Amino acid sequence: MVATVHLKPQKCKSLRRLHPWVFSGAIEKVKGAPALGETVSVHSAEGDWLGYGAWSPQSQIRVRIWSFQQQDTIDAAFFQHRIQAAQHLREGLALNSNAYRVVAAEADELPGVTIDKYDNWLVCQLLSAGAELWRDSIVATLRAIFPDCNIYERSDVDVRSKEGLEQRTGVLFQHDGANPNELIWIAENGLELGIDIVQGHKTGYYLDQRDSRLAIQKYSAGKRVLNAFSYTGGFGLFAAHAGATEVVNLDVSAPALAQAEQNHQRNQLPGDQLTNLQQDVFQALRDFHHRGERFDTIVLDPPKFVDSKANLTSACRGYKDINRMACKLLNPGGTLLTFSCSGLLSNELFQKVVADAALDAKRPLHIIERLFQGADHPVRTNFPESLYLKGLVLRG
Repeated sequence: MVATVHLKPQKCKSLRRLHPWVFSGAIEKVKGAPALGETVSVHSAEGDWLGYGAWSPQSQIRVRIWSFQQQDTIDAAFFQHRIQAAQHLREGLALNSNAYRVVAAEADELPGVTIDKYDNWLVCQLLSAGAELWRDSIVATLRAIFPDCNIYERSDVDVRSKEGLEQRTGVLFQHDGANPNELIWIAENGLELGIDIVQGHKTGYYLDQRDSRLAIQKYSAGKRVLNAFSYTGGFGLFAAHAGATEVVNLDVSAPALAQAEQNHQRNQLPGDQLTNLQQDVFQALRDFHHRGERFDTIVLDPPKFVDSKANLTSACRGYKDINRMACKLLNPGGTLLTFSCSGLLSNELFQKVVADAALDAKRPLHIIERLFQGADHPVRTNFPESLYLKGLVLRG
């Protein structure tokens, strides 16, 4: 028998709007003894059925809703249907790449499930208790939908500890004996990029920035380009391909910069066009300023600064600092592409932080373009948190 979760009075508004999270503070009582990840039935204080979700007793998000349809049964067929629907959505998108996000967690009504495809490899992150419980069904579905793909797991994320789960990595299925430790070369908008799914960031790469990497080409021909927080140099690669006179990739990671060099060579771009600088970005921006160096185009694509609402203020200071320094390094008429992937930082607040940075730098700028995550990272209307990546293109 399915355990039931009963909410406190006035705590069902978000669920009635089909938002998939139930926080611990909203729960009045639990009938039954649900195990970690087990499906529970959620009810209002008045007894109305609201949804089926996965129980996570250690997490602040106590229940993540699988379905708002009472006729649904949460079983292997349910996950097959959900993943097939997500893949069908991607099949209708003109991504111009053999790498894309197949499942985007809550945005595809599969909380805690992220699946990326890199050519013939699928990389999974199973980050919630419910996703962990249904691991075998998820893998079986992937094998059925993508019979020619290998499957690798990258559930090595701290958030699993909040769910009472240990981190996990490794091969889940091998179709062709391919070695996951070897680089996977993907095609993206006419260029090739090497992906390390074992040691790379996230599942190996930042697929959500595909559109923005293409957009930088409009601002690169004949320009000196600084690509800060460059990782493996994706923005720099597209800038170089568009005819930048010089590209400086700036990152603290030596292995990432080595891969940026390899990407440059793989695409047969001039060797003297690229400089890879291994240094802390905050310090490097100051060093550039002290040396009087200037750039025509600057990309700021930092990691997520905001992990919780408690550190939002300090994160804003970090965003303001790097944007202020970038403004000082920008040549007159230059272009700044600046991003935040912090979901807790709203579009409005991010724009305000950048505006304050420009004001402090005495460099008023115009917003000429707004950039967001790619279409394979969809935004679900009942889950505004799924819009997390925002970018501004500024000219001044």
